[in-house]
Formats: sequence, C-alpha cells, structure tokens
Amino acid sequence: MKLFENPKRQDWVDILKRPTKTVEDIEATVIEVFNTIEETGDIAVKNYTSKFDNVDVDNIEVSFDDILAAKSKLSEELKEAIQFAKSNISKFHSAQKTDRLSVETTKGVICWQEKRAIDKVGLYIPGGTAPLFSTILMLAIPAKIAGCRDIILCTPPNKEGKVADEILYTAQLCGINKVLKVGGIQAIAGMTFGTESIPKVYKIFGPGNQYVTVAKQLATKYGVAIDMPAGPSELMIVADDSANARYVASDLLSQAEHGTDSQVILVTNSKTLLEEVSLEVKNQILDLPRKTIVEQAIKNSKTILFDNDMYNLLDIINVYAPEHLILVVKDEDYFTYNIRNAGSVFIGNYTPESAGDYASGTNHTLPTNGFSKAYSGVNLDSFQKSITFQKISKKGIQNIGNVIELMAEAEGLQAHKNAVTLRLKDLES
Repeated sequence: MKLFENPKRQDWVDILKRPTKTVEDIEATVIEVFNTIEETGDIAVKNYTSKFDNVDVDNIEVSFDDILAAKSKLSEELKEAIQFAKSNISKFHSAQKTDRLSVETTKGVICWQEKRAIDKVGLYIPGGTAPLFSTILMLAIPAKIAGCRDIILCTPPNKEGKVADEILYTAQLCGINKVLKVGGIQAIAGMTFGTESIPKVYKIFGPGNQYVTVAKQLATKYGVAIDMPAGPSELMIVADDSANARYVASDLLSQAEHGTDSQVILVTNSKTLLEEVSLEVKNQILDLPRKTIVEQAIKNSKTILFDNDMYNLLDIINVYAPEHLILVVKDEDYFTYNIRNAGSVFIGNYTPESAGDYASGTNHTLPTNGFSKAYSGVNLDSFQKSITFQKISKKGIQNIGNVIELMAEAEGLQAHKNAVTLRLKDLES
C-alpha cells in the first residue's frame, strides 16, 4: 500500500483515483454484445457465454428440479446461517415500509402519495471469482417485501456449466424460481431486450465488474432502469489510535479479496497505527486462499497519514465518497453527524464490514466509484415507485383556480388556463 503523508488538498483527487478502466475502454465491447443479442437472442447469449465464461450451456434456464435439489447438498450449519441472515435482512427492510401520505394543501385540494411495486425486476448475482449468494438475500428480500410480481435471477455458470448450490438454495429460500445461467454483459443485455429464455424486465439490480456496470448504464438508453452504477468493491477506513490494528488489517484484506480491481484505503492520524496495520497486512495475507487476488488489489490501495488533523480526515471521506466506510475513532459522533457521502458506514472496533455484507440487516448493494455523492444503496424504495394522486372539490378549484389561470397565462399556455376557466364559469352560473 502506497503511503501519502499530509497530502495537499489539491492532490486528493489524484491520490484517491480508482483503479478502473474508463468507459471508453470497454464501451465498444458492450455495445457490440447488446446489438448482437438484440438481433439473435438466445443464440448470441450462448455464444458470448462460451466466449467470455469458457463454458457451453445448452439450457439457459436452471430446471426447477435442480433448484429444489440444491437444498440437500448444503450443510445444515450453512443453511441455518443463511436463514439467520435472511431474518435480519427481512426485519430491517420490512421496517422501511411507509404508509400513504396525504395532505390537504388548500381547502378542498387533497394530494396524496402511494407506493407501488415495480412489476418486473431482474437480479444480477456475480459468480465469477466467487458465487455471491449473499447478494440474493440483499436483492430478493426487498423485492418480495415490496411486492414485485415477476423476479428473475441471472448468474454466470461455473466451469461445469452449472450454478452453485448455495445460489440455488438461497434463491429458492427467497421465493425465486426463475434462475438463468448467464452472466456479464450478455445477462444485462438479455434482461434489457428479452430473449427466448430471458424475460425483459423494467429494472435491473445487482453489482458486477466494470463491464457489467457499463452494460447497466447502456441498458438505460433502452428504457430499462437500474439500481445504481455498482462496480468493483471499495473500502475506506478512518481510524485513530483507538483502533485495533489487527482488526483494521483484516477489514482491509476482506475487501481486497473481492477482486484485483478492488481498492482499500486507510486514513489515519496515528503513525503508530499505520505501522502496526502494515505489519499485520503482511502477516495475515500469507494465510489467505485468494492471496494472489489480494496482493494485486493491495497494489491499488493507499494509506494516508495526517498529523493530528481530524478535519482533514472528515473532509477526505466526503471527497472520496466511499462505498464502504469503517470509522474507528474516539469522537464517533463528530464523524457520523458530518459525513455527507458514503454508501454504508460501520462504526467501532467490533463492526466489521463483513457484517453488512452478510447478516447485520443492512444492504450490501451500494454505489461505488464516488457515486455515493448522489446515489443511495439498495433499499425497499429501490423496488417501488411513488405515485401521486390529487382530488379537487368544487370549493377547491375555486380556491386555487385564479392562481392557475394567472400562471398559465404568464407562460403563454392558453389551453391550460381555459381548462380552469371553463370550470370556474360553470360553478359561477
């Protein structure tokens, strides 16, 4: 991890740059895949699966029997762990339900807002370097709570052309029975246009690599909504001398093992902590099965040291806008009250980011690459639309009619004015 000591503010953007390719580098490939799948459907999906995933798939859809059979192939301990996580995630997202909001803005003018579920949603579950079955919990649970009618799941097949039993079991546990063996750009394109096997959806959810992120953004050009741009994982840890160096190192490594394009950053005002963490990283990395991936990700990562300047520690958070933020500081309130840009925040020595990834209850599908400046992570509202209603009585139109007439006339929209004037004249007579 490269060290920066007391960097000047004007250098922060360059120091915090993500190790990602530009859109231009991969957009041509994404556009080609989209065009081909729009024209030839399943044939193109299978060809690209063979090309990108190095596996030939006869049937894109997983059979219902295979989905049911997965349950018997997992240990009871793992199934109980998944069920425990499902319970916590369900509790947190169920609590996000809101009632109808109704206001009488003027006497006789009633406006209200109601939530409606998005009918058709597609869930993308990464399965390249690791089958992320936990992401099914994060997406399927709020989709079901919201009341989405049609929910499909796309995930890459493994080298045997199958889907991991953990993914199939979790999907079935969450009530998802439409599972498709397709990943990457071709999955996003399939859900965008619809093919013989893949239904067209209204909104696509789920994280992925840079190609998936660009594909999701391209999908919006064809009228399909997305949850957010969610690319390679990232973590910033802000810590002072109250932090446990072993824990900090383990958290850095936990995010680094997501992929070689992941980025982890440690920001501190303690040189002692920085040195202890660096040593712990070197020691802990030796025992990791995904050591090669972690080592590459660590090369993309940084440590930033400030001399006892807590204000800089706060400011750099809001400039970077991390997907995940761990705070291990004495003055927790100062930071939590003043953070403006972060996807999800983890506070204290005993709150590892892994808790949010799996079982605490919050959602782990979060905006990356600085998008937390404008985007929220996935939540119940992500699967719903807000529809506004209004009902105006005779007295109500008389109360606001003249205001509408004056404003419409000032904008030169005579028909708008007439729609009110006709009603007011009828009421006067």
